[in-house]
Amino acid sequence: MPFPARLHVLLARDAPSGVILRRGPAQFVCAIGWNRANDSFQVGQWLRGRIYEQRCDLSPDGRHLIYFALNGRWSSETKGSYTAISRAPFLKAISLYPQGDTWGGGGVFLDNTTFTVYGASNALREDPELARVPTQRWIGGPHAARLERDGWRSVSGETAVYELPAPCGWSLRLTLCSGFPSTPGRGFLWEEYVLVHAATGRIHPLPNCEWAGLDGARLVWTCAGTLNAARLTRRGLGSTTLLADFNTLQFERRQAPY
Repeated sequence: MPFPARLHVLLARDAPSGVILRRGPAQFVCAIGWNRANDSFQVGQWLRGRIYEQRCDLSPDGRHLIYFALNGRWSSETKGSYTAISRAPFLKAISLYPQGDTWGGGGVFLDNTTFTVYGASNALREDPELARVPTQRWIGGPHAARLERDGWRSVSGETAVYELPAPCGWSLRLTLCSGFPSTPGRGFLWEEYVLVHAATGRIHPLPNCEWAGLDGARLVWTCAGTLNAARLTRRGLGSTTLLADFNTLQFERRQAPY
């Protein structure tokens, strides 16, 4: 049996939009636009290679995506790995920074038009409407910077455990894990989530959850190639709504409209 698609989501901070990065099979990634106002979806583009989800970001207005990709074409102008900025939910680069390894790469948006890139110094091309600024030295790289910017706080000084305040007295707890997991289909780095009630200490597990976040008053999360949502109540999660199942998507060549 094939493994389900793996999903990671980037939510725009100031707009009802998001981008879903769908991985599967292992050598293919698809970027999908999410209109959170009506829970509709738009397939953007596919990439043959690997996108490192934890090194990606979405601009506050949801218009631009920054991502770090590996395609292994080491003799090409992108040196086999690169950081790119595109117009979400597409992947065609409007700014492009060759990296050449996986030690660095990726970036974060500081506002709608200002961003920072980790590692790469020289650009193959840059969009004149976007401004790059020097990298700030966040411990944990782009992922930690994005979490802290979006309201997550480290727990007891642990850089691998974060909590995000949620409605009805709950917090969403994220644990960053690494190693060789026992779960088939999981990579060296993965995330685990639970809900924690501040007053009672009660823990509400989110089994098999790959990514979770808050969209207003509802919790949204991915599991086995599906995107789900539920309202938070004092007792925990309300009824779960399946927003989309992306398992049936298959690679296709698509042109960006720019």
